[in-house]
This record gives sequence, C-alpha cells and structure tokens, in this order.
Amino acid sequence: MTSELAVETHTLRKLYGRKLAVSDCTLAVRRGEAFGLLGPNGAGKSTCVKMLLGLVRPTAGTGQLLGEPLGAVAARRRVGFLPEHFHFQDWLSGTELLHLHGRLLGMEAGRLRQRVPELLERVELGRQGRKPIREYSKGMQQRVGLAQALLQEPDIVFLDEPTSGLDPLGRMLVRDLIAEQRQRGATVFLNSHLLGEVEVSCDRVAFVKAGRVLETRDLRAPEAVTVVNVRARSVPRDGWGRLGIQGRRQDDASASDPAKGGDPPEAWRFELPRPELLPELLRLLVDAGAEVFEYTPRRDSLEETFLRVVGHEGDGQ
Repeated sequence: MTSELAVETHTLRKLYGRKLAVSDCTLAVRRGEAFGLLGPNGAGKSTCVKMLLGLVRPTAGTGQLLGEPLGAVAARRRVGFLPEHFHFQDWLSGTELLHLHGRLLGMEAGRLRQRVPELLERVELGRQGRKPIREYSKGMQQRVGLAQALLQEPDIVFLDEPTSGLDPLGRMLVRDLIAEQRQRGATVFLNSHLLGEVEVSCDRVAFVKAGRVLETRDLRAPEAVTVVNVRARSVPRDGWGRLGIQGRRQDDASASDPAKGGDPPEAWRFELPRPELLPELLRLLVDAGAEVFEYTPRRDSLEETFLRVVGHEGDGQ
C-alpha cells in the first residue's frame, strides 16, 4: 500500500563532531502538495534537506522518502533536485547538459530527444540551448538547473532557493512550474528565504529555528488565529481573556478623531483562537461601553507569522 506521505521523519538529528546542526527535524509532507521550509540563516534547513535526500546520514532519528528509507536508491531515482549552490559542467551546452543528466537517470535516447527541447522551451531557453553554459547569465543557469530537476518528471522535486538570481519574470516562471508539478501529482519541497514566494506557491510550511522544527502551518486553511484591528474609546482592560482572546494596545494609538472631542480612540490588536468569536468580541466591547470606530478582521501575512513563531533573530545552525 502506497503511503499518503511523500516525506515522513521523526526526530532527525545531525551532529558534525561536537557541533549540533539539527536537533529535531520532524516532518510529514503529503504527496501532491507544495511544502515550504522556512527559517533564519543558519537554522539547519539545508542540513534537513540533505538528510532527506540521503546526501548526509542522520546521527539519530528515522525517516522515509516516497515510502523508502532515507538514502534508498529506489526513492532517489524518483527525485528531482536543484541545490542552492550548483556548478554545472560549463563547457557543455544546455542541451548537452540535459542529455548527460538524462543518461545518468537511465532515460531512453528517444525520450530524451523529445523531452530536452520541450523543457528548454518551457524554461524559456529554447534559443540558447546550443550555447555553452559558461555564456549563460546567472538567471539562465538557474533556469537550466530547473530543467534538469524536472527532466524525468520526478515524484518529488526539491528546490533550494530556486528564485536566486531571477528577475520578477523568472520568479513568476518558477511559480508556474511549481503549480504545474502539483497539477500532475508531484510533491514540491521548497527551501527559500523569500517569504512572499513561499506564501504564493506553498500549501503548508514548517518553521525551523536553531535546528528544530517548531511548527507546521497550513496556508490554505482558515487561519487558526484571527487577527482583528480595533480603534475605539474606553476599551475595557479585561473580560476577553475568558474567551481565549489575546489583546494588546498598539504603540501608534494616539491619533485624534476629528469627528468627536474628548480622548482620541485607541488602536488595539486582538488575536482570536477561532473566527466564530468575531461577533462575540465586538459584542463584549460594545456592552462594556467602548465606542468602536473601526473593527477590521484580517489574516496575518506569512512574514508576520514567521516573526511571531521564529522571532526577529535566529540562532546559529
């Protein structure tokens, strides 16, 4: 029976001598989803990816990739990978490079003759396929790297900083390629520090800090915490805690309201454990005598969530 999980790990740990690179990498990535790994520089993200790919052996813990033990050849045949720091044989042309990787993957010559020009065209390198890679710009090298990662239509694609060196059009191309892989049922594992790209492309993300996976968040489901911005006079200082609501006054809460005299309305931020409490909070404020000028529910951006979960400064790897 095929597992529903493309990646499943339990407390993976990696020591380099006495240096602890990863203390707890516990993940469950579903087949067919786009999954992002987020964390500050030096958090251990790249080491986690290397353990999943079988490039680095874990010191402790267990894991499976595509239903096989980490490092198993049977799984690695079905993996596409674009590392962050790659260096291809730059004396080869883009076409020659893809044919070389195709032969290493055991692809048939007839299939390669069809697949290589298709892929070069898809990554917008159709006219540059015969040029040596040494003449490629950084963005063009990134594109041919994407092509080699997708060459054999892998079941899972690992992309480590895939938009590095790409202009806005190139980043849009990466988003489209990720969407296409998901549509055909492949899993995409994205490691990137560009939170905007991750937010657009991924279904779920895991936050990593100091070598530990802290939390996994579903970006497509309704927010677990609903954020409400409120501007009001006479806001009660308690009463919402019994509902599990957290509230705090904002620092910029001093602007006066020209429509009324008296004290200016205060700016507050409330975090609700579930959206159903939105009307309950408003009712509580009004019943307590607050004069409400603004009541705006909103979702936290991925950047705000990242800062809340991971913090402003990450610990070293």
